[in-house]
Amino acid sequence: MSKATKRKHVAKEVLDDYVLPEGKQEIVKVVASRGNNLHEVETCSGEKYLASMPTKFRKNVWIKRGNFIMIEPIEEGDKVKAEIVTILYKEQIKYIKEEGFWPKEFADELHSGKNGMMISADLLPPSDDESDSDVDTNLVVNLNRVYINYEESEDESSDDGFGELAAESNGAAGS
Repeated sequence: MSKATKRKHVAKEVLDDYVLPEGKQEIVKVVASRGNNLHEVETCSGEKYLASMPTKFRKNVWIKRGNFIMIEPIEEGDKVKAEIVTILYKEQIKYIKEEGFWPKEFADELHSGKNGMMISADLLPPSDDESDSDVDTNLVVNLNRVYINYEESEDESSDDGFGELAAESNGAAGS
């Protein structure tokens, strides 16, 4: 099987398969990526340990901090205590919640916006119900940009604005 075909099948499996935890499998939250295909995860009880990414997911699927994954415990390791079974996306999480397998401790995080699904109020722009004078005072001025005020004066007769520049360059060429 070529690399492109393998990548296509792995991506299809991760995105389209709706699986429920079976046996010792557990849903955990990714806290950090530790490199070398290891991810620090946190269980619903607050325990933190490392989980390894299987070979089939490497360079095909990416996991970021805050994602939820399904893991299966392994007995061999001291630090690495689990292997990733699948990465859970929005629709898969919704399916697991409907089936009643979603941990109650993580349900609070989804609603409070800690997973990056919602934007906090202090990051949002002011609402439209404020008066125009209040909005002008709340605007932030970019100090890194020089603002030039272009105003036409009535004493200039040049339409294109290059009349004086052209006259200067012609006078310099004549001397």
